[in-house]
Amino acid sequence: MDLKDFLVEQWMNDHEGRAVFNMTDTCVSPLSFRELSALDTEHLLDSVILDYGEIKGDSRLRKEILSLYKSGTEDNITLMHGCLQANEAVMYALLDRGSRVITFTPGYQQFTEIPQSIGCETVTVRLLEENGWMPDEEALQKAFETHADMLVINNPNNPTGTLFDEGYLEKLIALCQRHGTYILSDEVYQGLSEREVSVSDLYEKGISTSSLSKVYSLAGLRLGWIKADESVIRKISVRRDYSIISTGPLADSLALTALRNKEKLLERSAQIVSENRRVLGEWLAAEKKASVVMPGAGTTAFLKYDAAVSSERLALGLLEKEGVFFVPGSCFGTDKHLRLGLTRDTETMRKGLSILSEYLRRYS
Repeated sequence: MDLKDFLVEQWMNDHEGRAVFNMTDTCVSPLSFRELSALDTEHLLDSVILDYGEIKGDSRLRKEILSLYKSGTEDNITLMHGCLQANEAVMYALLDRGSRVITFTPGYQQFTEIPQSIGCETVTVRLLEENGWMPDEEALQKAFETHADMLVINNPNNPTGTLFDEGYLEKLIALCQRHGTYILSDEVYQGLSEREVSVSDLYEKGISTSSLSKVYSLAGLRLGWIKADESVIRKISVRRDYSIISTGPLADSLALTALRNKEKLLERSAQIVSENRRVLGEWLAAEKKASVVMPGAGTTAFLKYDAAVSSERLALGLLEKEGVFFVPGSCFGTDKHLRLGLTRDTETMRKGLSILSEYLRRYS
């Protein structure tokens, strides 16, 4: 199985440790263990036994996860180590060599590289900046002219923040129903907008994946899940027994504490992201060398700049000389862009954007 370098993850691995002003993180300012355990008013952690726990995941936790959706039962939920593994598990369970998979770009590289490593045919539909980072309808229709086994989406999208609302999802579902196509929807950035809808609540072949990493500020728990039809969950469970056995009672109990306090965590995240959107808007009003299609939801935006320098060179220069850290658009196949995270404190946002302005003037 051949896999290409995962560009965005390798960039983060290689460079994030040097960041003074992290302008590209997709996870809302992380909670400390002390902050999370302080929410454990039920003292769930006191009774944790460090065996394997419930193999499918703590039944109380699966009930809390189910409360995030409008349909289903506990049997529609299985747990994974993060959303990344959840996506991988779905693709390995449902795709074979020769399967045809449709994805969008700019997008998360996992959605194309895993299917290609299996031997799938992948068709990529471009999200157009001039169209508000929405797909070209003609290209989308053409992609569905022949059979498709799976459509993979990130909703909201990383890095553009594109949100497929319920109306647009219904259009995608109508295309998929022609061929009995699965929709795998990575919904890890959902939770901060009332316009967000889970595909597994709309379509019998819709599969929703998510985790506590992004809007719940708990990436370190590595706790994710899949919600899908029971037949899909059964297929995934067969492979799951060979790989992770369980997520474990400690992670499950911490996740249960988080989701029983989800309103507090989401309110905190919404406030941080909203304030950074405001700061970004003020900066854009004064900075003529940059533009952003404001994201429909989620924690990221894809910043376009006007300067005679590649995104990789610009990002490296900012990091090495000023400690300002961005992921270059080249990691998403789209140069002259930077992935901007709306997730850190506002002073970091202001300072990082100010330094970026200085660099853009320098390269002009």
